Amino acid sequence: MLKSLLRDRKLLILLVLAVLVKLFSLSERSVERYYTYGVYPVISRLLRALFGWIPISIGDLFYIGAAVFLIVKTARLVRLLARRKIGDSVSWVLFRKYLRLVLWIYLVFNCFWGLNYNRLGIASQLGLDVRPYTRTELFTVTRLVQARLNECAALVDTAARARFDRLSVLAREGQDNYARIAQDYPFLRYPPASIKASVFSRIGHYFGFSGYFNPFTGEAQMNVAEPLFLQPFVVNHEMAHQLGYGKENEASFVSYLACKQSASIDFRYSVYYELFSNALAECRMMGDTSFTGAVRRDLHPRVRRDKLAEYQYRFRKRNRVSPYVTDFYDQYLRLNNQPKGMATYNEVIAWLIAYVRKYGAEAL
Repeated sequence: MLKSLLRDRKLLILLVLAVLVKLFSLSERSVERYYTYGVYPVISRLLRALFGWIPISIGDLFYIGAAVFLIVKTARLVRLLARRKIGDSVSWVLFRKYLRLVLWIYLVFNCFWGLNYNRLGIASQLGLDVRPYTRTELFTVTRLVQARLNECAALVDTAARARFDRLSVLAREGQDNYARIAQDYPFLRYPPASIKASVFSRIGHYFGFSGYFNPFTGEAQMNVAEPLFLQPFVVNHEMAHQLGYGKENEASFVSYLACKQSASIDFRYSVYYELFSNALAECRMMGDTSFTGAVRRDLHPRVRRDKLAEYQYRFRKRNRVSPYVTDFYDQYLRLNNQPKGMATYNEVIAWLIAYVRKYGAEAL
């Protein structure tokens, strides 16, 4: 088998390339310099030029096609196994074939976007000292976020929210946010948008997503069935992924930077609503129910109504499939330099605390 492997030049080339990509990913500085701000911007602009103008999500169609291909191939393999028509030589051929496929996916994923999981990131760019925080720091920032959230809640116009039912309006506001913040941070300049409604929006609850980025097509997909007050934060979060911020905590923090300076009160409300949810989850981890209870009681009535609406939405969409999808995504995050898996989303609070340490509570 080893001799057969050594004779398979295509497989050997793919193996060598995969090893080289992995070795390159070990140097965060090299990834940041040569990939994130070297190769990746060219690839991302090319993908947007190819797929950005098409109204429907090409990435979703790609996933559907991949799923059908996998089901057909698996069914055929099961039939052959059932009829005992697979010998050792055929098994080895199939193994090499699927190994080549896996290596191709690994290389394309990393070259198109995945290497961004291994960059220095926003903490380095802003000079933030992200380190473990104390209970006092967490509770202080939670109260600060709650205060900002309550301030925004008092200004939100429920009727005006309805305009975000049109994704084009949401995307345009999101672009404006990045154009505004790029004046202070040029590295956050957002290129032409590719924000689309997911083909899976109506069944998105089965997959448990609010939005997601397709690394193979450069498109950002939105679950437009989600409550409207959640979507402004999500659209800027997915745009952050398009800018090359792979990790979920970093994309959330970049979304915060973009949203907090927005001219739209709905964007500011949405990001503080999200951050408050993240902070409260971290407070619960500390086990102090008296603090979390007091914070909840001090919420603006609008926030309490939205919390109830979100809970009712999640409750209605409960299903048996979503937990398995969540577990799969949790493992995906762990494999991509995010060892805490789904808990990585809440880690945005560590970036927020580091931001307050550097710039003060007023900057929040």
